[in-house]
Amino acid sequence: MTRSDSLRIVFMGTPEFAVPSLQQLVSAGYPPVAVVTGPDRRRGRGRKLQASPVKKAAQELGIETLLQPESVKDPEFARQVADLRPDVIVVVAFRILPPAVFESAALGAFNLHGSLLPKYRGAAPIHHAVLSGDAETGVTTFFLKEKVDTGHVIMQRPMDIGPDETTGDVYTRMMHLGAEVVVETVRAIEADRVEEVPQVDELATPAPKVRVPDAQIDWTQPAAVVHNTIRAYSPIPGAWTMLGDRRLKILRSQLPGGESEAEHTERTVGELVVADGPAGQSVAVRCADGLVELVEVQLEGRRAMPARDFVAGLRKRSALILG
Repeated sequence: MTRSDSLRIVFMGTPEFAVPSLQQLVSAGYPPVAVVTGPDRRRGRGRKLQASPVKKAAQELGIETLLQPESVKDPEFARQVADLRPDVIVVVAFRILPPAVFESAALGAFNLHGSLLPKYRGAAPIHHAVLSGDAETGVTTFFLKEKVDTGHVIMQRPMDIGPDETTGDVYTRMMHLGAEVVVETVRAIEADRVEEVPQVDELATPAPKVRVPDAQIDWTQPAAVVHNTIRAYSPIPGAWTMLGDRRLKILRSQLPGGESEAEHTERTVGELVVADGPAGQSVAVRCADGLVELVEVQLEGRRAMPARDFVAGLRKRSALILG
């Protein structure tokens, strides 16, 4: 049953992160009159043409009007959106919209962002929160302005980051929390009870897009920094190091308890340390001030596997240096 027959919503999103928001809007009685998503792209080994996760979800939900612009700056796209007569435009993990598009929403266009703005403005807020070792992050909805991620805040909801959680772990939990806040935001706009809060620009921190070179592990850093690097870039693009002439991704790690600098001063930075203990075999790497224990790894051209299984398959284990 539609909760509000008069509220016309246009939903814009492309990746998996946006799917729960679309689903929860429909479940709450706010089915969009149209969904805007990215064009079908060739993906995978077979390079088959595939729809975006949001397009697939929209089709499953019975949403008939789908727009897939190649460029959101195309005047024709702005005209198409205006013709939909939107009251609210909901943006979750989509492209940067020009004013000609988002200003067509009578009651406003808002975005769901994966941080507590103004902290971590940019394309990779979760990566940067985990990389910084933050114990807390959150989601924010805010009204769109021409300058990216600077609009007035509508709602915020905090969430914890576990000490061993990866960006992928936080992403999965956050997309469901974000969906709840998207629905709450629509309800607040519909009821005309939004209290906008301007962002303090002086408190803003950047969260630019991450790239593969950024994810190279520097074993000369303290163990906590290395652990955060591994967590931050997992699963994409994957923190990496070199094992001989092959790239080795480290997908999960942890800091061993009770590790002491004095016990390992004889080790070389980057050295692979394999040891037997009460809990079984452990695989670790020497850093500037101790060890980082490897939990899951992926050698170039192979599948991901537990670190202990990977090491068991190595012909040579002693004096291996990663770098």
